[in-house]
Amino acid sequence: MVLDHWYANPAARAWRTPPPESARAFHRTFTGYRPTPLTSLPALAAELAVGHVLLKDESHRLGLPAFKILGASWATCRALCTRYGLDLGAATVASLGTYLGAEVAAELRPVLVTATDGNHGRAVARVASLLGLAARIYVPKGVSDAALEAIRNEGAKLVETDLDYDDAVALAARSTEDDEVDLLIQDTSWAGYTDVPRWIVDGYATLFEEVDEALEMRGLSGPHLVACPVGVGAFAHAMVDHYRSRASSPALLSVEPDTAACLAQSLLAGQPLTVKTGETIMTGMNCGTPSELGWPALLAGMDAAITVSDEECRRAVADLTNLAQDVGPCGASTLAGVRKVAAMRARRDALGLDDQAVVVLVSTEGFQANPLG
Repeated sequence: MVLDHWYANPAARAWRTPPPESARAFHRTFTGYRPTPLTSLPALAAELAVGHVLLKDESHRLGLPAFKILGASWATCRALCTRYGLDLGAATVASLGTYLGAEVAAELRPVLVTATDGNHGRAVARVASLLGLAARIYVPKGVSDAALEAIRNEGAKLVETDLDYDDAVALAARSTEDDEVDLLIQDTSWAGYTDVPRWIVDGYATLFEEVDEALEMRGLSGPHLVACPVGVGAFAHAMVDHYRSRASSPALLSVEPDTAACLAQSLLAGQPLTVKTGETIMTGMNCGTPSELGWPALLAGMDAAITVSDEECRRAVADLTNLAQDVGPCGASTLAGVRKVAAMRARRDALGLDDQAVVVLVSTEGFQANPLG
């Protein structure tokens, strides 16, 4: 049976928060940095009866097939600058690598540690490689062989477990508790661990700055609806912080697998919940507990949350592939979610969808980052 979780908060667009710290200048220092495409898909606009549908394509982000390096790189930069008392404003990946190689004894160079269900771990491993550091990546059960091999190919030590995602995160964190050298770069938060997850959220905001610039270049004043995939909610937190810190704010929609609806169920309950997860082709979204750091902003600023099935996601992957878009299951989930919204008048009205609306679908990964299971 398909579970259809739906949550709506009519007050969300009136809520405001201070703007996040921008990491855009730092990201521009990467060799090969350029904004990822925002592609117009008029066939989908016609299907959904809206003015424009645009896909933010993260299939090629700084040499990786997903957006995660935006957060992993900025958080690692911030953490290293804090540890060594370096000037954050002047820091680049190249300058940090030079400093670590010249000024830090080999046995005192940190190992970057994280738990992941795919793309975040690969991003942390890539950042470690760029800095001349080692990485240790813990993975839960259910991660595809292709994703495991991709992490290994970054040069990281891979620790495979038979745990679910939340328990793998706990294991990674415990591995650094009594170690003054190794550095945990985790994209979810808990009591006493908030700085790095906050910096990861800030790093993700570069993506939404690019969306705004691309829409302006097209002569569009801004989106009416932005839809993003959700795992623990760090990326959704970045979306809320970005758009709710502006005078004019669009509707914001989170999309989750129906087998791992930790945010939707938490929003419906009005408090953060841990839910039992099942198997899903949306591997990077198979998370059971929402981010503690992001929860207040998500509760106050998220217009709506919806869940989708693997079958609905497969259809979205196929349809986007037929439109020449390189989109994996997590990335395609946003189309599946907006389709379910657009099919019901009450939901369309809740999010202000009409025949002039500009809809942005954030595709967080390419197909090769998370192929269909």
